[in-house]
Amino acid sequence: MNVYTTSRMNNPKRKMQQKPAMGDIAAQVLATAAGVVSKVFEEGCNADDALAPYELHPQRRAIRAVALGTLRWWSRCEGMVAPLLTRAPQQTAPLLRALLSVAVHQLQHSRNPPESTVSAAVNAARLAGLAHAAALVNAVLRRFLRERDALVAAVDAEPAARYAHPQWLVDALRAAWPDCWEALLEANNAHPPLTLRIDLTRITREEYLQRLQEAGLEAQPVDWLPTAVIINRPVAVEKLPLFREGLVSVQDASAQLAARLLAPMENERVLDACAAPGGKSGALLEFAPGVRLTALDSDARRMQLVADNLQRIGRSAGLVVADLGAEPGWWDGVPFDAILLDAPCSATGVIRRHPEIKWLRRASDIDSLAAQQLRLLERCWSMLRPGGRLVYATCSVLPAENAAVLASFLASHADARETTPDSGTAPLRHCGPGSQILPLGEAAGDGFYYACLQRLE
Repeated sequence: MNVYTTSRMNNPKRKMQQKPAMGDIAAQVLATAAGVVSKVFEEGCNADDALAPYELHPQRRAIRAVALGTLRWWSRCEGMVAPLLTRAPQQTAPLLRALLSVAVHQLQHSRNPPESTVSAAVNAARLAGLAHAAALVNAVLRRFLRERDALVAAVDAEPAARYAHPQWLVDALRAAWPDCWEALLEANNAHPPLTLRIDLTRITREEYLQRLQEAGLEAQPVDWLPTAVIINRPVAVEKLPLFREGLVSVQDASAQLAARLLAPMENERVLDACAAPGGKSGALLEFAPGVRLTALDSDARRMQLVADNLQRIGRSAGLVVADLGAEPGWWDGVPFDAILLDAPCSATGVIRRHPEIKWLRRASDIDSLAAQQLRLLERCWSMLRPGGRLVYATCSVLPAENAAVLASFLASHADARETTPDSGTAPLRHCGPGSQILPLGEAAGDGFYYACLQRLE
């Protein structure tokens, strides 16, 4: 946090606006972060939407860090708060419940003096309209500090609480990946890397790494993907050389792999079937600038993001707002040569970027998502020419949305054949059908599943 100092001016003709003291700033950050966390749970919205009103806030970075950190460790924080309350957390006002967890997260994960955090949390209660609960906040947090060791030990006795994941997801990951389920839980709580995609038609990776070095930014290439670079210390995009000019884009390495697997060729007719926010559309156009790309999505607001992203990188595509699952009135009937279907999914492979996924997703969602994925796959297959290629992708690590969907599809389509395109040295685990990237290792990408299909002639 920034530290502001105040002083008095001797000249009465000059007025100075007093800047907030550090304690006031800390209280403001905690109160605002608690509001964000509460909104995520009360409205079921994603954290980015809950944070959007604070994009111009002078403490936006601190608010974001505290809110996402609390969401990342939500059940663990709640598990330590619950024994200190006279009523169950579910019976506590949502905003107060969020503020207590925000404060406990700060006590556990920040380097601020505990007394300062407690004081800021009490003041945050007043700022948040919870003045009646200020004494409760003070008492709970001071008791937490006295009993911290015992509270932590009790919470950490169970993996679900220790790793801050819902029990259903712990069970699902243990069943799917018995050799590394705990490593996956740990990875989901790690801070994600800032990975860039370089437009190799306009600059080489070596040249861009040199530009980063000149800008004082340390970076390293992703050895399994020639377009990818990881920034060692994440920075705002406006500080990235050549970002405004469109030569680089922010995109995880696993997501970048989609373009290489589909491998579109010049003048091919290509469909990006669930395109928003446009990262993969951009990657496809940079891979083969001469493709005739149609980018489709059902959300008009998110389709505007596709338009904005393509404009920034100087590429163009046909943009269509339509429901892929409905009758394709937007389609001219001419089959596509290649289709990328990045299907809607549980997003369990990108939890480290969106920690609220752990708490908003339910076990009961998976079957309905798998049914939707199969319907969309069927629709895309009907628009693919014989001999054409289709890449099915999800950012899920759950087999029910991945290999199980593909197995069902292949069993009913004699004209479909799984292929093995050139993926270089990408850390793909074959899980038949298809392959999985898990978010493990220093240079690992997000959790992504890919299956590459060809329609037989």
